[in-house]
Amino acid sequence: MEVTWNMLAIVCPLIFFASFADSIAGGGGLISLPAYLLAGLPPAVASGSNKLSASVGTLIAAIKYYRGGKILLLPAIAAAAGAFPGAYLGAEALKAVSEAFARTFMLVAIPIAAIAILFVKPAKEGTVRFTGAKMLWLCFGIGCVCGAYDGFFGPGTGTIYIALFTGLAGMEMVTASGSAKIANLSSNIAALISMLISGDVYFPLAVPAMAFSIAGGYLGARFAMRKGAKAVRAVMLLVLAGILAKLVLQF
Repeated sequence: MEVTWNMLAIVCPLIFFASFADSIAGGGGLISLPAYLLAGLPPAVASGSNKLSASVGTLIAAIKYYRGGKILLLPAIAAAAGAFPGAYLGAEALKAVSEAFARTFMLVAIPIAAIAILFVKPAKEGTVRFTGAKMLWLCFGIGCVCGAYDGFFGPGTGTIYIALFTGLAGMEMVTASGSAKIANLSSNIAALISMLISGDVYFPLAVPAMAFSIAGGYLGARFAMRKGAKAVRAVMLLVLAGILAKLVLQF
């Protein structure tokens, strides 16, 4: 397969918007993964390519949040420690199923994840409910569950992290978003390693998309620390509806 200008025109702008949205409220994979599928990549290759471009955008966003003092470092590291093995096993499971099953699963899971994002309302302010070892074990468990989901499917993982960090751990929303970037980066890297080993990354398309992911991650994190995520979530769901409709027609 050779990369074409049409493939780049489909993927790169959507990767930018996905990274921008993901760095604010999570759920960017709801846009970026279907973008690779629309470009004609098989599900496993689309997932692997998505992990490559998403990882760099998440890294840039994480650095921006950290410099802004919006990450609880030890809880975030604990979640990352759970996310890494969970994501690797999830990616291995994805490669073990048939392409038809994976594509069907994605078509079913994408709207479910979108509905979840629509109704998830993380609190603006939170009261940390756990401290010390209890907080670390809670975040480790959150990382294990979200990591496995991220490795097998992925879209919506960031929003699930934010919801659990605010709802269970009581983090403030922007801090939860920043902490989620550390855990999400860990699961992205673990899944990416699995995909690289099996050759399920299409570099000619994923590498150009990385530049757009970096720009989106930086600008999105900056926007989140200034204004918040409500407006972006609404636009993201509108874009998702159009992408999903086209995927259904192609199925």
